[in-house]
Amino acid sequence: MASQTTLEKLAILADAAKYDASCASSGTAKKDSLGGKGLGSTEGMGICHAYAPDGRCISLLKILLTNHCIFDCHYCINRKSSNVRRARFTPQEVVDLTLAFYRRNYIEGLFLSSGIIKSSNHTMEQIVEVAHILRVEHDFRGYIHLKTIPEADAELVHQAGLYADRVSINVELPTDAGLTRLAPDKNARQIERAMGKVKADLVEAKDARRRFRHAPRFAPAGQSTQMIVGADKASDAEIVGKASRLYDNFGLRRVYYSAFSPIPDASAVLPLSRPPLIREHRLYQSDWLMRFYGYKPAEVMQATDVDGNLPLDIDPKLAWALKFRENFPLDVNRASREQMLRVPGLGVRAVDRIVASRRHRTLRLDDVAKLTVSIAKVRPFICTVDWRPVTLTDRADLRSLLAPRREQLELFAA
Repeated sequence: MASQTTLEKLAILADAAKYDASCASSGTAKKDSLGGKGLGSTEGMGICHAYAPDGRCISLLKILLTNHCIFDCHYCINRKSSNVRRARFTPQEVVDLTLAFYRRNYIEGLFLSSGIIKSSNHTMEQIVEVAHILRVEHDFRGYIHLKTIPEADAELVHQAGLYADRVSINVELPTDAGLTRLAPDKNARQIERAMGKVKADLVEAKDARRRFRHAPRFAPAGQSTQMIVGADKASDAEIVGKASRLYDNFGLRRVYYSAFSPIPDASAVLPLSRPPLIREHRLYQSDWLMRFYGYKPAEVMQATDVDGNLPLDIDPKLAWALKFRENFPLDVNRASREQMLRVPGLGVRAVDRIVASRRHRTLRLDDVAKLTVSIAKVRPFICTVDWRPVTLTDRADLRSLLAPRREQLELFAA
């Protein structure tokens, strides 16, 4: 390993970090400018894109400190028994890389995680050292997201929060049974205690800032977590319930979902294939329903099929509306904002525009069409001064009419 160059280490540890969905950005075509044409690349190792609440795209250097690990979690490609190339950065090497990328305007911050080497405390000390050198010795003011280790001493996690903008602790799997079976070195109660301590530190720091102007900040962007979807038999209803409890109990800013991906030399207890990526997307949609649309977890669970999973062909909001058609149609000129947020096809922005517009005039169907992306999806669930769906809302084939059409891609399309 001593003969590995920094570039070789970066290739290994940036690739190993891609399984963490907390700042993932994917789906683009691979392009570069190595041939002398164009400018830029989509294949830069370790560069990921996170999005701020106001929509800004933030480029981060996303790497592991090391992919060596003393744990043997079945679903992890970096587990102790995995046959992968290993590499390890020193804290100073991570600092030098971060500063070099930042000075070239490639990134705006750092996302740092790690396998467990020697012990949880030893690893956490090195992660904290990276952040300390950046903040204290170099006065680095860019964004820092640190993955903390629940098994490490609480004081080390607290120090991480003093330097990082955001900290996160992965709950890994939706159920305790799944965690015990697939990650025998981890303990669900220990993870929850660590998240509870971070929440207490966040509350204490916020209170101190109110009382003392120069009190130290603690993870001002809050804490987040990640769950792997499809590695165990947990249903979407169980995942939604778990996410809701995490939001309520620990004040999380985000719960991220990562679809299980088969790995080389996988354990026999893992599924042979990955779940459909659309399942991950539906879980994110259900997350938005709870966070921004006023749905309760039990209501999202009502949108699931008999097996407890969200339908893949339609979004959770439409699935709920089809199950509870007695709530529709709604008169957009009279219905409350909360009621209209239940209408499939109407987003938060569209609803706010409707509420603002109807103060000045009685809305017609054409007016609503101008305020939303697809009036065809909205029509069965609303009334206007010139439109009433009559029997459309109750049609037996309404689901098939509103479900997105599946198109067969042409192999040799231009």
